[in-house]
Amino acid sequence: MALVVGLTGGIGSGKSAAADAFGELGATVVDTDAIAHELTAPGGAAIAEIARQFGKAFIDASGAMDRKRMRDLVFNDVDEKQRLEALLHPMIRAESERRIAAATGPYVVLVVPLLVESAGYRKRVGRVLMVDCPEALQLARVRQRSGLAEEEVKRIIAAQIQRERRLAAADDVIDNSGSIAALQQQVRHLHEKYLALAAA
Repeated sequence: MALVVGLTGGIGSGKSAAADAFGELGATVVDTDAIAHELTAPGGAAIAEIARQFGKAFIDASGAMDRKRMRDLVFNDVDEKQRLEALLHPMIRAESERRIAAATGPYVVLVVPLLVESAGYRKRVGRVLMVDCPEALQLARVRQRSGLAEEEVKRIIAAQIQRERRLAAADDVIDNSGSIAALQQQVRHLHEKYLALAAA
């Protein structure tokens, strides 16, 4: 079984940039968010069940899940959030396991935004790597890329696990409060460490 590093961090912390850097160095990257997007894209494996459980109003004209409508629903109703998770999470988990088993890199970087909150994922990784940055920077990054209002981004951040709890659970931390070059330098350092661990 390959070494699996669980990469996590809050929204806007830079998980994707870190994962891309590991991928460029030869690690196999398995991104649960990307899998979720595939499942809920036009023709995705979850679309029929979303339409059945939530109604056709939650499927947009392209045949994909209507993300904005679903986000508005689940952020205001914990039962609906749990219903969506009960539908998607087993499918995401099964597909991520399939990709880990098929990995060809020296180790696997499994990107899971809710890694620390999800006992199932926490058990499946050998190490936890957190990408960290101050909340003000998270807020600015998410607003810049998404166009969401400040209050909505603050709500998303508040709904996620506290930064302190993520840091306490992490074996390794990347400080992404600086430049992309600084992030990539930290990734290169960790890549050497993970190669050694994978070979041990």
